[in-house]
Amino acid sequence: MPRNPIKGLTALLAAVAVPLAVCAVLLPVRDTLSQTNVALILMLVVAAVAALGNRWAAALTALSAAVWFVFFFTTPYGSFIRFNNADDIVTAGLLLVVGLAVSQLARRFSREHAIATTLQRSLLPRVLPDTSAARVACRYVPAEAEVGGDWFDVIPLPGFRTALVVGDVVGHGLRSAVIMGRLRTAVLNFSTLDLPPDELLARLDDVVNQMDAEAGAGQDVNVVATCLYAIYDPISRSCTMARAGHFPPAIVHPDGRVEIVDLPAGPPLGLGGLRFQAVERSLPEDTQLVLYTDGLIHNRYRDIGTGLKLLCDTLSGVGLDPEKTCEMILEKVLPARSVDDAALLVARTRAFPPDRIAEWDIPAIPASVPALRTEVLAKLAEWNLEETAFATELILSELVTNAIRYGAPPVHLRLLRDTTLVVEVSDGSSTSPHLRYATDMDEGGRGIFLVSQFAERWGTRFTPTGKIVWAEQSAPSVPVAPVLTSVG
Repeated sequence: MPRNPIKGLTALLAAVAVPLAVCAVLLPVRDTLSQTNVALILMLVVAAVAALGNRWAAALTALSAAVWFVFFFTTPYGSFIRFNNADDIVTAGLLLVVGLAVSQLARRFSREHAIATTLQRSLLPRVLPDTSAARVACRYVPAEAEVGGDWFDVIPLPGFRTALVVGDVVGHGLRSAVIMGRLRTAVLNFSTLDLPPDELLARLDDVVNQMDAEAGAGQDVNVVATCLYAIYDPISRSCTMARAGHFPPAIVHPDGRVEIVDLPAGPPLGLGGLRFQAVERSLPEDTQLVLYTDGLIHNRYRDIGTGLKLLCDTLSGVGLDPEKTCEMILEKVLPARSVDDAALLVARTRAFPPDRIAEWDIPAIPASVPALRTEVLAKLAEWNLEETAFATELILSELVTNAIRYGAPPVHLRLLRDTTLVVEVSDGSSTSPHLRYATDMDEGGRGIFLVSQFAERWGTRFTPTGKIVWAEQSAPSVPVAPVLTSVG
């Protein structure tokens, strides 16, 4: 029974009163109605109550409907124990059995829907991470009937870049929610490799194909999903994006102009073997990047073109606040009765302050390292980061020396100062350094190990012309840039 006594009493009264009211309406015309017609009408009433999801109210309604049917339409105003014929008993029993069966189905549906909704919400990010690249706001709106597989994510990347992700698993129900969780986890793992968007989608496509292979021939429907992955760099103010069968993002320029990015569609995830293409766009500061799923713009009553036009018209009147943008989009664009869930992610770009960047072109000779260390120490003193001087000097010495000895020109050093201090050394070689554990008798092999000990994180990012080896360390005296993060 319901734990709330008031709700339980209300359900009991409704279960008794609703069938009684229906019987009272039908009573004046009972002579013109067959018992079968009356029973069908009462069954529809039971089914309507069961659709509300309260199994106790549905069961009580079925019992009440059977009782009132016997009283009013088998032995009118007579005793409950006198029946005109055996058909009265069969009809009343059938009404009760069907009503109880409908209530049981409603219970199972309600339980599965609650499990799927809870699972999906637990797999979506609860709090978006702080990022200096963009102010971010997001919303997720579940479908009225069944939950789907829509998801979103904001992933901080090395060099103060930020990855923005939205995706959609085709289908509804518990299975779609589980697949969504697996795909989101895969994206998080692949993002640690710092892959460009097109390569990440290619690996995610392999994951979907692996899911199909694991399911085998017993799976009726193959996994099909769409995804949009974008990386924004606040230093170069560029955004690289690729999509796998997903809707392209919308861009709101600082002057209010709105455009849908002309981004190659790419195949949906799960087809395998097809190529994804990445596009790089320059985004001025205070540009809003809007990522969404199909449930926001498309339903059975509105085609895609109409939905996209409505979205652009709405975005043309929004301001610079991502939260207000989300609210306005949901108010004016989201269908009133959505049969599909919708995910929305809005990011307002920021530009990295030039006074927090220091760069040096390094001659490819080991003798240039001492002079470089002196200049870097002077820059740290200018930034009031003297406490990081020892670790920074060791890190850049190892990384620059490795680039000179084992890499290829040009060699470049960049320091980034924000919530952390980042040392980046780039060169023209694609050979990546790896961590070694030197023995007591080894004369070398300890450089990257020392870097890993003094830095909080380190890694390698490949570029079209070579690679960047980076190391990140805490800088407690650096002020934190204001960032808005919220999940609706």
